Amino acid sequence: QVQLVESGGGLVQPGGSLRLSCTHSGVRFSFYGMGWYRQAPGKQRELVAVVNSGGNTDYVDSVKGRFTISGDNAKNAVYLQMNSLIPEDTAVYYCNGACGPTIHTTCVSLPNWGQGTQVTVSS
Repeated sequence: QVQLVESGGGLVQPGGSLRLSCTHSGVRFSFYGMGWYRQAPGKQRELVAVVNSGGNTDYVDSVKGRFTISGDNAKNAVYLQMNSLIPEDTAVYYCNGACGPTIHTTCVSLPNWGQGTQVTVSS
């Protein structure tokens, strides 16, 4: 079974930064790579960043230039450095498998999710 644990969220002011961490097991051999997803209240889950074992990345337009996804294969960990945060970034952030090299590829099924980590950007 896939195990996913996210951490690093919190309350920050606009313009601030956070670094999210994710430890995962059982994902690497089942998916193209790893992704960070977010879900704001009343909105659908959104894939915002993708990385594969070779370090190739892709981002949704709204976070390009502000977020950086990276992975540590040896530690089974994925990170999301979030800079220049804006209120629209407020959401619960999750990590999970990614099914293609871009954020436009949607996984058919992602039955397992971690607890997520809350990011709130507010003054």
